[in-house]
Amino acid sequence: MSLQTHVTQSFERRFGQPPAFVVRAPGRVNLIGEHTDYNDGFVLPMAIDRAVWIALRPRPDGQVHVHSLDLEQSATFDLAALRREDAGWAEYVKGVAWALQEGGYSLAGWEGVLAGDVPRGAGLSSSAAVELATARAFQVISGFAWNPPAMALLGQKAENQWVGMNCGIMDQMISAAGEADHALLIDCRSLETTSVPLPSGTVVVILDTATRRGLVDSAYNERRAQCEAAARYFGVPALRDVTMERFEAETDGLDDVTMRRARHVISENARTVAAAAAMQAGDAVELGRLMDASHVSMRDDFEISGPALNVMVACAQEEPGCYGARMTGGGFAGCAVALVQADRVTTFAANVAVRYAVRANLVPALYVSTASAGASIEQ
Repeated sequence: MSLQTHVTQSFERRFGQPPAFVVRAPGRVNLIGEHTDYNDGFVLPMAIDRAVWIALRPRPDGQVHVHSLDLEQSATFDLAALRREDAGWAEYVKGVAWALQEGGYSLAGWEGVLAGDVPRGAGLSSSAAVELATARAFQVISGFAWNPPAMALLGQKAENQWVGMNCGIMDQMISAAGEADHALLIDCRSLETTSVPLPSGTVVVILDTATRRGLVDSAYNERRAQCEAAARYFGVPALRDVTMERFEAETDGLDDVTMRRARHVISENARTVAAAAAMQAGDAVELGRLMDASHVSMRDDFEISGPALNVMVACAQEEPGCYGARMTGGGFAGCAVALVQADRVTTFAANVAVRYAVRANLVPALYVSTASAGASIEQ
């Protein structure tokens, strides 16, 4: 049963009639460009064929009633009296309502059911999928215009200021603006996007290590502070403004850790722009090489990989038909991503799964991922 059918039928059972609308917003996998977004740099994600779905109908009383089918939990709040609570997933929904109202949008209430198949905590941006599905729900009920960059910024505001996670713009932007069959090169300063196709004859495989990050917000915020310190050292608004040539000429005054953090971001920005050019040229070999180099940089300079991720990436890189592989997402645990020859993907997935299970003593999940469109109204 598709998730669209699941939320629709669940809505009918709960409310006794079909939903007025069904909306969805995808998770994402980042092909390259990690921890560059909050440095005003470039990222190259694609929206994946895993998403959060909401079936809903309007309410006349300015309240939102939403039930999570995955967690079997319900949340209710009044749009005129939003309060922060420690309500888990519901705070993402509530935070989007708050951000939209802060942005001047007049919101109507709704009731609905929510379900998703973006793995939580895996680095595939399940939270942004909830945020953008929620924004789409409010948009279709309240009748305002849908503007993907504006909605992405408000989703980010909800996560930064309501939920308290100091994320960059990438996750919300790709969930809002993704394009079917393409990745998006996103300039995180201007929010300009360039759609780039995967090289012909290749597929993207997501490699879930079966490990989860846990509480690593402090490590994320520490990396961000180190990047900001490096930008101050160079006298620029963000590390995006430092070339590798200038970095190599002027690093004498930086401590070793800050120097390596900056080197990752500056080199990763260059790799990301080069990767988009390789995709435009259909050069799978060069794209794979850049992905491999990105993983080394995250492992050694930014220090956000982890044992399971390193094992998974090595298992993928050893398999014939793999052009390149890297960890993806915030780091420490979760998923890696590989670019693989389409005609070898079945053997690739089977062999990598077995090899990883032996080496890591964990059972992974591997899935071929198709690039999907961003947040949309499906019914």
